[in-house]
Amino acid sequence: MAGRSRSGDPAPRGPGDPAPRGPGDDAIAVRDRLTDAEARSVLQVAAAAAQHDGVAPLSEHVMLHLRYGGDPRARNLLLYRGADLAGYAHLDPTDPVEGPSGELVIDPRFRRRGLGRRLVGFLVREAREQPLRLWAHGDLPAAARLAEAAGFERIRSLWQMRRSLQNAFDKPVFGEGIAVRTFEVDRDERAWTDLNRRAFARHPEQGAWTREDLDKREREAWFEPAGFFLAERDGHLVGFHWTKVHGGGAGQGRPGHGHEAMGEVYVVGVDPGERGSGLGRALTLVGLHYLRSRGLSQVMLYVDESNTAAIRLYESLGFAHWSTDVMFRHSGAALADA
Repeated sequence: MAGRSRSGDPAPRGPGDPAPRGPGDDAIAVRDRLTDAEARSVLQVAAAAAQHDGVAPLSEHVMLHLRYGGDPRARNLLLYRGADLAGYAHLDPTDPVEGPSGELVIDPRFRRRGLGRRLVGFLVREAREQPLRLWAHGDLPAAARLAEAAGFERIRSLWQMRRSLQNAFDKPVFGEGIAVRTFEVDRDERAWTDLNRRAFARHPEQGAWTREDLDKREREAWFEPAGFFLAERDGHLVGFHWTKVHGGGAGQGRPGHGHEAMGEVYVVGVDPGERGSGLGRALTLVGLHYLRSRGLSQVMLYVDESNTAAIRLYESLGFAHWSTDVMFRHSGAALADA
Protein backbone atom coordinates (compact mmCIF):
# COMPACT_ATOMS: atom_id res chain seq x y z
CA MET A 1 0.00 0.00 0.00
CA ALA A 2 1.17 3.52 -0.73
CA GLY A 3 3.02 5.41 1.94
CA ARG A 4 5.07 8.55 2.01
CA SER A 5 8.31 9.47 3.70
CA ARG A 6 9.75 12.84 4.56
CA SER A 7 13.24 14.05 5.47
CA GLY A 8 13.31 17.72 4.62
CA ASP A 9 11.53 17.81 1.25
CA PRO A 10 8.74 15.25 0.67
CA ALA A 11 9.97 12.10 -1.06
CA PRO A 12 7.92 9.03 -1.97
CA ARG A 13 8.75 5.73 -0.31
CA GLY A 14 6.67 2.57 -0.56
CA PRO A 15 5.98 0.38 2.48
CA GLY A 16 8.45 -2.25 1.34
CA ASP A 17 11.30 0.17 0.66
CA PRO A 18 14.23 0.34 3.05
CA ALA A 19 14.55 3.16 5.56
CA PRO A 20 17.20 5.85 4.94
CA ARG A 21 20.70 4.52 5.52
CA GLY A 22 22.70 7.61 6.44
CA PRO A 23 23.87 7.46 10.08
CA GLY A 24 22.50 10.93 10.83
CA ASP A 25 19.52 10.94 8.49
CA ASP A 26 15.94 10.75 9.67
CA ALA A 27 12.69 10.38 7.77
CA ILE A 28 9.02 9.98 8.58
CA ALA A 29 6.91 7.48 6.66
CA VAL A 30 3.12 7.83 6.80
CA ARG A 31 1.12 4.62 6.39
CA ASP A 32 -2.54 3.80 6.09
CA ARG A 33 -1.69 0.28 7.27
CA LEU A 34 1.54 -1.22 8.53
CA THR A 35 3.23 -4.31 7.22
CA ASP A 36 3.67 -7.15 9.72
CA ALA A 37 7.37 -6.31 10.03
CA GLU A 38 6.63 -2.64 10.68
CA ALA A 39 4.03 -3.51 13.32
CA ARG A 40 6.52 -5.80 15.07
CA SER A 41 9.10 -3.01 15.09
CA VAL A 42 6.60 -0.59 16.63
CA LEU A 43 5.66 -3.11 19.31
CA GLN A 44 9.36 -3.53 20.15
CA VAL A 45 9.77 0.23 20.52
CA ALA A 46 6.66 0.38 22.74
CA ALA A 47 7.98 -2.46 24.91
CA ALA A 48 11.36 -0.74 25.31
CA ALA A 49 9.66 2.52 26.31
CA ALA A 50 7.40 0.75 28.81
CA GLN A 51 10.42 -0.89 30.41
CA HIS A 52 12.29 2.41 30.55
CA ASP A 53 9.44 4.68 31.73
CA GLY A 54 7.44 2.31 33.91
CA VAL A 55 4.25 3.00 31.96
CA ALA A 56 2.92 1.72 28.64
CA PRO A 57 3.23 4.52 26.05
CA LEU A 58 0.32 3.42 23.86
CA SER A 59 -3.29 2.73 24.75
CA GLU A 60 -5.01 -0.60 24.30
CA HIS A 61 -6.89 0.88 21.34
CA VAL A 62 -3.63 1.56 19.50
CA MET A 63 -2.11 -1.79 20.51
CA LEU A 64 -5.11 -3.60 19.03
CA HIS A 65 -4.75 -1.52 15.88
CA LEU A 66 -1.12 -2.62 15.62
CA ARG A 67 -1.95 -6.30 16.12
CA TYR A 68 -5.13 -6.61 14.06
CA GLY A 69 -5.52 -3.47 11.98
CA GLY A 70 -8.15 -0.83 12.58
CA ASP A 71 -10.06 2.01 10.99
CA PRO A 72 -8.69 2.52 7.45
CA ARG A 73 -8.78 6.27 8.01
CA ALA A 74 -6.18 6.00 10.78
CA ARG A 75 -2.59 7.03 10.06
CA ASN A 76 0.64 5.46 11.28
CA LEU A 77 3.74 7.66 11.38
CA LEU A 78 7.09 5.84 11.44
CA LEU A 79 10.11 7.94 12.39
CA TYR A 80 13.41 6.45 11.22
CA ARG A 81 16.91 7.46 12.32
CA GLY A 82 19.09 5.85 9.72
CA ALA A 83 17.91 2.24 9.39
CA ASP A 84 16.41 2.17 12.91
CA LEU A 85 12.83 2.84 13.88
CA ALA A 86 13.27 5.65 16.42
CA GLY A 87 9.64 6.59 17.01
CA TYR A 88 6.01 5.95 16.16
CA ALA A 89 2.82 8.00 16.24
CA HIS A 90 -0.79 6.97 15.69
CA LEU A 91 -3.45 9.37 14.41
CA ASP A 92 -7.05 8.31 15.01
CA PRO A 93 -9.62 10.39 13.09
CA THR A 94 -12.73 8.50 14.22
CA ASP A 95 -14.35 10.90 16.72
CA PRO A 96 -16.85 12.98 14.71
CA VAL A 97 -17.38 15.49 17.53
CA GLU A 98 -13.98 16.03 19.14
CA GLY A 99 -11.86 15.46 16.06
CA PRO A 100 -8.65 13.44 15.63
CA SER A 101 -6.52 12.18 18.50
CA GLY A 102 -2.95 10.97 18.59
CA GLU A 103 -0.42 9.01 20.63
CA LEU A 104 3.32 8.67 20.16
CA VAL A 105 6.41 6.98 21.51
CA ILE A 106 10.14 7.59 21.03
CA ASP A 107 12.58 4.73 21.53
CA PRO A 108 14.60 5.50 24.70
CA ARG A 109 17.82 5.12 22.70
CA PHE A 110 16.92 8.13 20.53
CA ARG A 111 15.57 10.60 23.05
CA ARG A 112 16.85 14.13 23.73
CA ARG A 113 17.48 14.71 20.03
CA GLY A 114 14.35 16.70 19.14
CA LEU A 115 12.66 13.70 17.52
CA GLY A 116 9.57 13.91 19.74
CA ARG A 117 8.96 17.52 18.66
CA ARG A 118 9.47 16.50 15.04
CA LEU A 119 6.98 13.66 15.30
CA VAL A 120 4.42 15.86 17.06
CA GLY A 121 4.77 18.40 14.27
CA PHE A 122 3.94 15.78 11.68
CA LEU A 123 0.94 14.63 13.71
CA VAL A 124 -0.38 18.19 13.67
CA ARG A 125 0.26 18.35 9.92
CA GLU A 126 -1.53 15.03 9.28
CA ALA A 127 -4.55 16.30 11.24
CA ARG A 128 -5.01 18.75 8.33
CA GLU A 129 -5.58 21.90 10.38
CA GLN A 130 -8.16 20.27 12.65
CA PRO A 131 -7.70 20.62 16.42
CA LEU A 132 -5.62 17.65 17.55
CA ARG A 133 -5.90 15.87 20.91
CA LEU A 134 -2.80 14.08 22.17
CA TRP A 135 -2.69 11.44 24.92
CA ALA A 136 0.31 11.26 27.27
CA HIS A 137 0.23 8.14 29.41
CA GLY A 138 1.57 8.40 32.95
CA ASP A 139 1.76 12.21 32.94
CA LEU A 140 5.54 12.05 32.62
CA PRO A 141 7.35 15.40 32.98
CA ALA A 142 9.12 15.00 29.63
CA ALA A 143 5.79 14.50 27.84
CA ALA A 144 4.32 17.58 29.51
CA ARG A 145 7.34 19.66 28.47
CA LEU A 146 7.06 18.42 24.89
CA ALA A 147 3.33 19.21 24.73
CA GLU A 148 3.87 22.71 26.13
CA ALA A 149 6.73 23.42 23.76
CA ALA A 150 4.61 22.33 20.79
CA GLY A 151 1.71 24.60 21.75
CA PHE A 152 -0.68 22.05 23.29
CA GLU A 153 -2.91 22.80 26.28
CA ARG A 154 -3.93 20.29 28.95
CA ILE A 155 -7.68 19.55 28.68
CA ARG A 156 -8.43 16.19 30.31
CA SER A 157 -7.05 13.77 32.89
CA LEU A 158 -7.73 10.07 33.24
CA TRP A 159 -7.01 8.58 36.64
CA GLN A 160 -5.71 5.13 37.30
CA MET A 161 -6.99 3.99 40.70
CA ARG A 162 -5.89 0.90 42.65
CA ARG A 163 -6.75 -1.09 45.72
CA SER A 164 -5.55 -4.24 47.42
CA LEU A 165 -7.59 -7.39 46.94
CA GLN A 166 -6.27 -8.72 50.24
CA ASN A 167 -8.38 -6.30 52.26
CA ALA A 168 -12.01 -7.05 52.97
CA PHE A 169 -14.85 -5.75 50.80
CA ASP A 170 -18.62 -6.23 50.87
CA LYS A 171 -20.69 -8.93 49.27
CA PRO A 172 -22.75 -7.74 46.28
CA VAL A 173 -26.43 -7.03 46.86
CA PHE A 174 -28.76 -6.96 43.84
CA GLY A 175 -32.24 -5.55 43.54
CA GLU A 176 -35.29 -7.73 42.97
CA GLY A 177 -35.53 -9.29 39.54
CA ILE A 178 -31.82 -9.09 38.68
CA ALA A 179 -30.04 -12.27 37.58
CA VAL A 180 -26.27 -12.42 36.98
CA ARG A 181 -24.46 -14.77 34.64
CA THR A 182 -21.26 -14.78 32.60
CA PHE A 183 -20.77 -13.82 28.98
CA GLU A 184 -21.31 -16.47 26.30
CA VAL A 185 -19.26 -16.16 23.12
CA ASP A 186 -21.31 -16.20 19.87
CA ARG A 187 -24.48 -15.47 21.83
CA ASP A 188 -24.14 -12.18 23.70
CA GLU A 189 -22.14 -9.97 21.35
CA ARG A 190 -25.02 -8.06 19.78
CA ALA A 191 -26.94 -7.50 23.02
CA TRP A 192 -23.78 -6.41 24.82
CA THR A 193 -22.81 -3.97 22.06
CA ASP A 194 -26.29 -2.42 22.19
CA LEU A 195 -26.13 -2.09 25.98
CA ASN A 196 -22.62 -0.63 25.87
CA ARG A 197 -23.81 2.02 23.42
CA ARG A 198 -26.72 2.99 25.68
CA ALA A 199 -24.62 2.94 28.85
CA PHE A 200 -21.90 5.15 27.37
CA ALA A 201 -23.97 7.38 25.10
CA ARG A 202 -22.12 10.41 26.52
CA HIS A 203 -18.71 8.78 26.30
CA PRO A 204 -17.58 8.92 22.63
CA GLU A 205 -14.66 6.51 23.00
CA GLN A 206 -16.34 3.67 24.89
CA GLY A 207 -19.84 4.20 23.50
CA ALA A 208 -18.63 3.96 19.90
CA TRP A 209 -17.39 0.38 20.24
CA THR A 210 -18.64 -1.87 17.45
CA ARG A 211 -18.96 -5.63 17.11
CA GLU A 212 -15.54 -5.57 15.45
CA ASP A 213 -14.05 -3.87 18.52
CA LEU A 214 -15.51 -6.60 20.71
CA ASP A 215 -14.32 -9.35 18.37
CA LYS A 216 -10.73 -8.06 18.54
CA ARG A 217 -10.77 -8.27 22.32
CA GLU A 218 -12.20 -11.77 22.22
CA ARG A 219 -9.08 -12.73 20.24
CA GLU A 220 -6.73 -11.39 22.91
CA ALA A 221 -4.94 -13.86 25.20
CA TRP A 222 -6.34 -12.14 28.29
CA PHE A 223 -10.01 -12.55 27.27
CA GLU A 224 -11.87 -14.82 29.69
CA PRO A 225 -15.69 -15.14 29.57
CA ALA A 226 -15.68 -16.37 33.18
CA GLY A 227 -14.66 -12.86 34.23
CA PHE A 228 -17.25 -11.06 32.08
CA PHE A 229 -20.41 -10.65 34.16
CA LEU A 230 -23.83 -9.75 32.76
CA ALA A 231 -26.89 -8.60 34.72
CA GLU A 232 -30.33 -9.36 33.28
CA ARG A 233 -33.83 -8.26 34.09
CA ASP A 234 -36.65 -10.23 32.44
CA GLY A 235 -34.15 -11.74 30.03
CA HIS A 236 -32.73 -8.38 28.88
CA LEU A 237 -29.21 -7.16 29.60
CA VAL A 238 -29.22 -4.17 31.94
CA GLY A 239 -25.66 -4.08 33.23
CA PHE A 240 -22.21 -5.67 33.02
CA HIS A 241 -18.78 -5.81 34.60
CA TRP A 242 -15.99 -6.95 32.31
CA THR A 243 -12.83 -7.77 34.25
CA LYS A 244 -9.35 -8.21 32.88
CA VAL A 245 -6.17 -9.87 34.16
CA HIS A 246 -2.88 -8.35 33.09
CA GLY A 247 -0.01 -10.78 32.80
CA GLY A 248 2.48 -7.97 33.45
CA GLY A 249 4.64 -8.39 30.32
CA ALA A 250 5.62 -5.13 28.64
CA GLY A 251 3.13 -4.16 25.96
CA GLN A 252 0.62 -6.85 26.92
CA GLY A 253 -1.77 -4.70 28.90
CA ARG A 254 -2.62 -1.19 29.93
CA PRO A 255 -0.66 -0.74 33.17
CA GLY A 256 2.66 -1.50 31.43
CA HIS A 257 4.89 -1.70 34.48
CA GLY A 258 5.98 -4.49 36.76
CA HIS A 259 5.72 -8.23 36.17
CA GLU A 260 3.18 -9.19 38.83
CA ALA A 261 -0.24 -10.15 37.49
CA MET A 262 -2.90 -7.57 38.24
CA GLY A 263 -6.67 -7.46 37.91
CA GLU A 264 -8.59 -4.66 36.27
CA VAL A 265 -12.12 -3.36 36.51
CA TYR A 266 -12.04 -3.13 32.73
CA VAL A 267 -15.53 -1.78 31.97
CA VAL A 268 -18.61 -1.40 34.15
CA GLY A 269 -21.78 -0.31 32.39
CA VAL A 270 -25.40 0.08 33.46
CA ASP A 271 -28.51 0.73 31.38
CA PRO A 272 -29.69 4.33 31.90
CA GLY A 273 -32.97 3.00 33.30
CA GLU A 274 -31.09 1.23 36.12
CA ARG A 275 -28.98 4.14 37.28
CA GLY A 276 -29.31 4.93 40.94
CA SER A 277 -30.37 1.38 41.77
CA GLY A 278 -26.97 0.25 43.11
CA LEU A 279 -26.50 -2.14 40.18
CA GLY A 280 -23.12 -0.68 39.20
CA ARG A 281 -21.77 -1.07 42.72
CA ALA A 282 -23.04 -4.64 43.01
CA LEU A 283 -21.54 -5.64 39.66
CA THR A 284 -18.22 -4.04 40.61
CA LEU A 285 -18.14 -6.14 43.79
CA VAL A 286 -18.92 -9.31 41.81
CA GLY A 287 -15.84 -8.65 39.69
CA LEU A 288 -13.64 -7.88 42.68
CA HIS A 289 -14.58 -11.18 44.32
CA TYR A 290 -13.81 -12.97 41.06
CA LEU A 291 -10.40 -11.34 40.69
CA ARG A 292 -9.50 -12.21 44.27
CA SER A 293 -10.55 -15.82 43.59
CA ARG A 294 -7.94 -15.83 40.82
CA GLY A 295 -5.24 -15.30 43.46
CA LEU A 296 -4.53 -11.69 42.49
CA SER A 297 -3.40 -9.24 45.14
CA GLN A 298 -4.04 -5.93 43.35
CA VAL A 299 -6.76 -4.45 41.13
CA MET A 300 -6.84 -1.23 39.14
CA LEU A 301 -9.24 0.78 36.99
CA TYR A 302 -9.39 3.92 34.86
CA VAL A 303 -11.83 6.79 35.42
CA ASP A 304 -12.10 10.34 34.14
CA GLU A 305 -10.93 12.87 36.70
CA SER A 306 -14.10 14.88 35.97
CA ASN A 307 -16.39 11.93 36.79
CA THR A 308 -16.69 12.76 40.46
CA ALA A 309 -19.66 10.44 41.05
CA ALA A 310 -17.69 7.43 39.79
CA ILE A 311 -14.61 8.45 41.77
CA ARG A 312 -16.71 8.67 44.94
CA LEU A 313 -18.09 5.18 44.24
CA TYR A 314 -14.64 3.71 43.71
CA GLU A 315 -13.22 5.46 46.76
CA SER A 316 -16.06 3.96 48.81
CA LEU A 317 -14.91 0.57 47.51
CA GLY A 318 -11.36 1.18 48.74
CA PHE A 319 -9.71 2.49 45.56
CA ALA A 320 -7.20 5.35 45.67
CA HIS A 321 -5.59 7.51 42.96
CA TRP A 322 -2.40 5.89 41.63
CA SER A 323 -1.37 7.66 38.41
CA THR A 324 -2.72 9.91 35.67
CA ASP A 325 -2.97 9.90 31.88
CA VAL A 326 -3.32 13.35 30.33
CA MET A 327 -4.91 14.59 27.14
CA PHE A 328 -3.56 17.74 25.48
CA ARG A 329 -5.11 19.70 22.63
CA HIS A 330 -3.57 21.74 19.82
CA SER A 331 -5.41 24.37 17.77
CA GLY A 332 -4.42 22.74 14.49
CA ALA A 333 -2.06 25.44 13.20
CA ALA A 334 1.05 23.87 11.68
CA LEU A 335 4.22 23.96 13.80
CA ALA A 336 7.03 26.04 12.37
CA ASP A 337 9.60 23.22 12.35
CA ALA A 338 7.28 20.36 11.29
